[in-house]
Amino acid sequence: MTIHKEGYTTIALSVLFIFIINAIVDYKFSDIVWLRWFVYILSFALFVIVLQFFRNPSRTFTTGDNLVICPADGKVVVIEETEEGEYFKDRRLQVSIFMSPINVHINRNPISGVVKFFKYHPGKYLAAWNPKSSTENERTTTVVEHQNGTPVLFRQIAGALARRIVWYIKEGDQVTQTEQFGFIKFGSRVDIFLPIGTKVNLQLDQVVKGGITVLAELS
Repeated sequence: MTIHKEGYTTIALSVLFIFIINAIVDYKFSDIVWLRWFVYILSFALFVIVLQFFRNPSRTFTTGDNLVICPADGKVVVIEETEEGEYFKDRRLQVSIFMSPINVHINRNPISGVVKFFKYHPGKYLAAWNPKSSTENERTTTVVEHQNGTPVLFRQIAGALARRIVWYIKEGDQVTQTEQFGFIKFGSRVDIFLPIGTKVNLQLDQVVKGGITVLAELS
């Protein structure tokens, strides 16, 4: 397992913060042993939490021309038909994956193809499970056209804790299934919009892994 590049600055700042807090406690409260040990333990726990958030575990990925692979780790919170109003402007099958702070937060391309549309939206930081987060939170929208002509839309959505969405793609790019297309820091959600009638291989509340779990099959 390695540490993702998006974590380098955050981890460095966390180490600096922990060092300063411990130095202050050691200087001001050197005679209060229990308080010092409490801060030491809390500091260690904070460091471990930040470190695990930015982990980049080694994986054997699942690929397939007609497969849609989960773009993120997390839990399936939505499988429903809905109106997609930004790009398609018609009814689509929506699958949403909630990423808690303990999940790996790397986002991966669900299919291979050409990026036909990309847009970043600044916005609010509602809880990621709030239905309005799809349209009101900070987010990105990406549409990749499969080689068979089927467009798949996927959306990074910031959550209540997330304060930065990172993306590595732009319109016109040729992307490869399971390769990284972005990263969301500290709790978030990814929505995928598929054609009505697409065979979905997931169930509500199912735990999935990005780049491994098969989300759906394209016809």
